[in-house]
Amino acid sequence: MLEGNYKLFLQQQFTFVRALQHTRENARDTIRPVASISQVQSYMDHHCNNLTDRRILSMFLNICNDLSKLCHKLETLHPGNNATNELLERCKLLLNHSNDLSTIRAKYPHDVVNHLSCNEAKNHFGGVVSLIPIVLDCMKEWVSHAEKHMLRNVSGRSAVSEKRAPQEAAARSASSPQTPSVRSEAQTSISNRDCAQVQGNEHVRKKHVADRENHYGKLKGPWKPPGRHAF
Repeated sequence: MLEGNYKLFLQQQFTFVRALQHTRENARDTIRPVASISQVQSYMDHHCNNLTDRRILSMFLNICNDLSKLCHKLETLHPGNNATNELLERCKLLLNHSNDLSTIRAKYPHDVVNHLSCNEAKNHFGGVVSLIPIVLDCMKEWVSHAEKHMLRNVSGRSAVSEKRAPQEAAARSASSPQTPSVRSEAQTSISNRDCAQVQGNEHVRKKHVADRENHYGKLKGPWKPPGRHAF
């Protein structure tokens, strides 16, 4: 929306320059350059005599106001770093109504200055026509820096999460109690081992008793009177 308004304004740069020329003449202020937003505001408020001039000057001021609001909105969207903060501060300075614009010049690929005569570009309107394209470039650069910063943060958090995931899983496995199926299998194994041991012990005991009975039976035998032998 904002860039669309600027493109429409850009198509009417000649009308904008003529409006500035008319209002400067009405203000008897044709020597000094148009060097601030407040100067354009003053021309429109006090020295504008036709609707066409008022409309184009109002369009310029509205775009500057929208850009200023966007600066403050961008501050709330991203905490910022040195690069983004510096870009926003520059935008806010350029859009300050009393800031001197006489020395700024929009460079390639912008050609707004090239549409002026040498005298107009150097002495009168070079700064004011350069303001909006320079601010837009700063904001585009801000967006680029902010996106890179957020991507680095997201990538860093993902890498840390991936690195910690196996360690956390191992820790949970070591500290967590056995599942019911694991506990059941362990108990069954222990029970079977105990039964086998009991059965083995019982078998040994019975064998021992039998061996003992056989031994004592063979040694003693039935009682016989002395001197008599049974055949």
